[in-house]
Amino acid sequence: MSSPATVETTFREAFREALRDALQRDPLAFVMGEDVGRYGGCFGVTHGLLEEFGPERVRDTPLSEAGFVGAGIGAALGGMHPIVEIMTVNFSLLALDQIMNNAATLLHMSGGQLNVPIVIRMTTGAGRQLAAQHSHSLEGLYAHIPGLRVLTPGTLEDARGMLWTALQDPDPVLIFEHGALYPARGELAHDAGPVGIDEAAVRRPGEDVTLCAYGGGLPKALSAAALLEADGISAEVLDLRTLRPLDDAAILGSVARTHRMVVVDEGWRSVGVAAEVCTRVMEGAFYELDAPVARVCGAEVPVPYAAHLEQAALPQPQDIAAAARRLVGSRG
Repeated sequence: MSSPATVETTFREAFREALRDALQRDPLAFVMGEDVGRYGGCFGVTHGLLEEFGPERVRDTPLSEAGFVGAGIGAALGGMHPIVEIMTVNFSLLALDQIMNNAATLLHMSGGQLNVPIVIRMTTGAGRQLAAQHSHSLEGLYAHIPGLRVLTPGTLEDARGMLWTALQDPDPVLIFEHGALYPARGELAHDAGPVGIDEAAVRRPGEDVTLCAYGGGLPKALSAAALLEADGISAEVLDLRTLRPLDDAAILGSVARTHRMVVVDEGWRSVGVAAEVCTRVMEGAFYELDAPVARVCGAEVPVPYAAHLEQAALPQPQDIAAAARRLVGSRG
């Protein structure tokens, strides 16, 4: 139940309120993408914004990711502040050339003369039976690219607050919204607003093991921490929040406190976000470790459609808790 200082809301509504706030604050900001106008967004995030702000500020586009992402880059170069919505991360691959070869590189290739202040939002992740072409977690691919900032909101506060901060960045920012979180409900402060995007956050303190997660993996890590508490294991939950640049100090600091880490990543295990976090721990905190870093990742298959197979392919709280128990069980 909401208190006088909070309101009950969903991630979908929090993302929408962030867009409304940006359009009200910044006359140079506009939203662009497939079905963001009259349809209200494929996932309902932009519902009502066309009626409120008009077709000049909420623009429907053809089914051409390369075209409308490229148009957004051009608008940014022209002084506007475009917020481009790509329906799912899988479709973003059709615009990969624009994102990687233009948005991410123009500042460097122009000798610092051309900033590209574009924000690109897209849905990521599985758990909704949308099958392989709508369900993958490719944020790690984009976190590989210099010139981009990659954000992964996993709390209502970040869903509400990351967009405005991203719009203040002079360079391209990608926001990955986990689709399974859109209907999730919770309490959000009435006065919730912009949040920082430079630092990871400890969402639950603990002493025995760190569960390092982000985006849609964060609620699962928190559920796993609750399971571990019943076993007498104190788990710290670290929310990465930003995948590029990673907050090394927060990652290494957490390892220094708990001496064990499980990295949760819905993406594929090979050459992914979890692999990068593990390597940074090995490089920067090897002598703090009491056990090898563990990973709980998505199965290395295209995400299945069948519900039981899809759930089996994704990290679950029980899997995370089991990995943590193995590490803690090895303590001397």
